Amino acid sequence: MSLLRKYWEMLKVQIKLETSYAAWYWAGTFAIIVKLCTVYYFWTAVYENKETVGTLSLSNMLTYMVVAMLLEQYVSGVGNNLARMIKQGDIAMELMKPYHLLDKLVAMDIGQKISNSIRTTIPMLLFATWFVGNTLPQSLESFALFMISVVLGILIGTQLDLIIGILAFWTVNVWGLRLLRDSIIQFCSGALVPLSLYPQWFQEISMFLPFQSMVYIPVSIYTGSISGTQAYMAIATQFVWFIFIAILVRFIWAFAIRKITIFGG
Repeated sequence: MSLLRKYWEMLKVQIKLETSYAAWYWAGTFAIIVKLCTVYYFWTAVYENKETVGTLSLSNMLTYMVVAMLLEQYVSGVGNNLARMIKQGDIAMELMKPYHLLDKLVAMDIGQKISNSIRTTIPMLLFATWFVGNTLPQSLESFALFMISVVLGILIGTQLDLIIGILAFWTVNVWGLRLLRDSIIQFCSGALVPLSLYPQWFQEISMFLPFQSMVYIPVSIYTGSISGTQAYMAIATQFVWFIFIAILVRFIWAFAIRKITIFGG
């Protein structure tokens, strides 16, 4: 319980840090609203002479893009702090403290995401409902499944981001890897456009990758594209991916720490 209390305190400290600079804090909200307006006018132009694109109407597409834009902010971030600790040498002191460093980073990352939800998510949803006409899930069950799927998607993104951070033990600077990761996530997770608009062969390949679990599955549950038994199966797939990647992260971490022990004396 004492460790859980420490992680909870770390989470609260991170929220305070995130909200300490008011101008910077609310500038993020303004940037999201500008991005939302850009997405709205872009897709309105695309649908000017069309009723649907693929199987999606304009209303469904705008709802998808709003929720996808929201979730995209939550699937990364924790790896930055780990990579910075490794590059600056702070990792040595952190490893001596009475908690698992990865757990601490995840707790702080959760605090940051809670802060971001207040700064960007709630204002964006309110603005989208008024300006875009964002629709809500069809039922309470859909909303509950959506929230479970969101949590799993965020956890999968967090674990993948930790892998990028751990690779700093070997590469020191992970800027290029992060750029590659962001590009892959945007393209393969459905954050850029719905995966249902991609060629059939790419949709089939994406089923065997974890990226669609981060954005496409939660948003598809929200919009009703995935429902019923299919939604439960999709969530089960997300859970399996999370367990697999979390175990992989711990394995890579253990190998990296052994490397430090060998070369650090």
